[in-house]
Amino acid sequence: MLSLIALAIGFILDLIIGDPIGWPHLILGYGKLISFLERILRGVFPKTERGEFTAGVFLVVIMCAVSLGGGVGILVLCHTVHPYLRVAVESLMVWQCLSLRSLQVAALTVYQPLIEDDLPAARKAVAEIVGRDTENLDEKDVTRAAVETVAENTSDGIIAPLLFMAIGGGVPGVVYKAINTMDSMVGYKNDRYMFFGRAAARFDDAVNFIPARLAGVFMALAAFFAGFDGKNACRIFKRDRLHHKSPNSAHTEAACAGALHVRLGGDSYYFGRLVQKPTIGDDERPIEPEDIKRANRLLSATAFLFIFLCIIVRGFIVWLI
Repeated sequence: MLSLIALAIGFILDLIIGDPIGWPHLILGYGKLISFLERILRGVFPKTERGEFTAGVFLVVIMCAVSLGGGVGILVLCHTVHPYLRVAVESLMVWQCLSLRSLQVAALTVYQPLIEDDLPAARKAVAEIVGRDTENLDEKDVTRAAVETVAENTSDGIIAPLLFMAIGGGVPGVVYKAINTMDSMVGYKNDRYMFFGRAAARFDDAVNFIPARLAGVFMALAAFFAGFDGKNACRIFKRDRLHHKSPNSAHTEAACAGALHVRLGGDSYYFGRLVQKPTIGDDERPIEPEDIKRANRLLSATAFLFIFLCIIVRGFIVWLI
């Protein structure tokens, strides 16, 4: 019950506060630790394909051990002082593991220059939240990139951490964010991380396998409540949810594309190289800047629907016990 209370408080904190610039944050700490460990591990293991892969495996093991041990240790210590202190600290853990408000704010920083016809500023803003090359994107491409980011990150930024924390409290959440942060930093298929980041990328795929599919389902259902075409969201989700090289990325993108009646995905440039990707959804109408705000609304509906179910199910289990 204490973890359930912390889950609700942390979710509310994320809605109200988000991730203010300059505030200490768990992900920033993970980022510094991952960079430090990368330098150490690359120096310890030979600079061969097998050596880099082994170093990457050690990175995953160390980060998981540190996040798990640190999370458990902090909560146990707080609980011995007072259960309410444990609730307060676990609420902060939950807050730091969620990114609902920050994702919406980041998307709106792309939306604002678009409606002001300031394409260079929009390209600069979207470059902060996507991995693709943005210097040559037109207005529709910038908008599409922002909408795709909102849709894709609904899974690993909100639904996945909520799922793990609903099951086991704040500790699974901080472990999940360690895994997710590793993937975002070293899980690239380029010359630098092709072998070093392989373990992190594959582990992230495995951990997100169920959450990504749940996120797609709940986004399709949320479309009904958010005033979008839920029937089409379900249809496109079923049809296009595997239209991506990643096994997890297209589920929410497909649901979002169907709900908004737009086409997402397609070819993009990464590090100057064209990467061919299948399209998601039907090109029923041109994508427009307002679709960024619509994607944000769909994101909110998905998050509220999912946490409502989490609280109901977890509360019922606690009541039975």
